Amino acid sequence: MSSDSDKQRKALSVRPGGDDYVLGYGKPPEHTRFRPGSSGNPRGRPKGSKNKSKLPALSEERLKSILLEEAYRTIKVNDGAGQVSVPMAQAVIRSLAVNAVKGNQRAQRLFTQLLTTVERENKRLHDEWVETAIEYKIEWERELQRRERYGIEGPAPLPHPDHVVIDMKTGDVRITGPFTKEDKARYDKLAKAKADFQAELDELQQLLRDEPDYPYRDLVEADIEHDKKLLDVIRRVIPDQDQPKLSRP
Repeated sequence: MSSDSDKQRKALSVRPGGDDYVLGYGKPPEHTRFRPGSSGNPRGRPKGSKNKSKLPALSEERLKSILLEEAYRTIKVNDGAGQVSVPMAQAVIRSLAVNAVKGNQRAQRLFTQLLTTVERENKRLHDEWVETAIEYKIEWERELQRRERYGIEGPAPLPHPDHVVIDMKTGDVRITGPFTKEDKARYDKLAKAKADFQAELDELQQLLRDEPDYPYRDLVEADIEHDKKLLDVIRRVIPDQDQPKLSRP
């Protein structure tokens, strides 16, 4: 019995015609295979079906992303004699402002509330920035004085407190120096070049004052003009009043 079963299985696994064709994984019977040019799903995708969307991760804020995408999606709106492209959020605010101007009290109230909220928040952020700049400047100036008093060496702060310029009348804060080590390396190199050019300029000008009949006066005057031009370029980056004391550690 077992020999007859083996013969039957062997006969089923051999393609008729004499060519050896063993059936198995990836090798279905010839009559069940797809013909070239035919689809395994002739009716196609059911109408109205959609890909299943993945649920957002726990750390994902998909609704916020969608909201921001829509808020800043560009649309066309009428503006005077033609159309202009503006973000959706701007179009909404513009429509609100137009309705407020036309006398819509609800639009006026809402627009005023939005404007007040934005201005109040800007004022709060500005006051925090000024307060932080003042504290930073005071604390680092105290630390640098302490280092100098006790002969302590240490890395210079970035930005240097001398580079934190605060206008107490207007409340404006400017950072005129480097923020990173790479910026500081370039700044120090430029500051040294500025000092070298200034020293050379002073020396040449003193030479002409000491020797009015110097035989190569024309060449010296040309060098003086060259140094002045280079110093003017450097002062655009490092104004004289913004350069800190280089003797500080």
